[in-house]
Parts: sequence; structure tokens; C-alpha cells
Amino acid sequence: MTKHAFTMKLKAGFEEEYKRRHDQIWPELSALLSEHGISDYTIYLDPETLILFAVQKLSSDFDPAAIPDHPLVKKWWAYMADIMETNPDHSPIEKPLIEVFHMD
Repeated sequence: MTKHAFTMKLKAGFEEEYKRRHDQIWPELSALLSEHGISDYTIYLDPETLILFAVQKLSSDFDPAAIPDHPLVKKWWAYMADIMETNPDHSPIEKPLIEVFHMD
């Protein structure tokens, strides 16, 4: 099991909408992420910068290529594209973070 941490960026004025959409995340999307080895997935918001900080645990057999091509993931990205910074394919612009400290 490894951890993956990254940032994304929310568009101004969509803080409540972002939370609302995630409070109502599609059960089939949650199941898909779990089935593909993503667990303990948390997203935090810095309200001053609108930076979203995400961290998730990935199983040892996680395949990063399997998620982006799935039609359900593409549908979620399109659904979220109006409220966050995205790439041309509607995937969120992600910046990976490097772990510099950990304490259990």
C-alpha cells in the first residue's frame, strides 16, 4: 500500500458546490475507485487559495492507467469541469506532492 498526495484547483465561488457534489458522490464511482485499489481518499480545501489537497491510499496492484479511460470517470470529470481547473479532456489538473515527513 502506498499513499498518493496531490493538489488541484477550484474555481472561485464554487466552494459549496464542490462540497455538495462530493457529499453526493455517485455510489458507482466510489465502488469503481475501491475496486481499482483506491481507499482512504480525502480531499481538503484551502479557502484562501482555493487549492484542493488530496491524499489517497493505493493498493499494491493499483494500475494508474485503468482509471482515466473508464467511461464513468470521464463522466465525473465532465460533471466537475465547470467548477475546477481542468485539462482539455476535463481531467483535473493535478500536481503531485512529494512526501517529506511522516509520523505514525
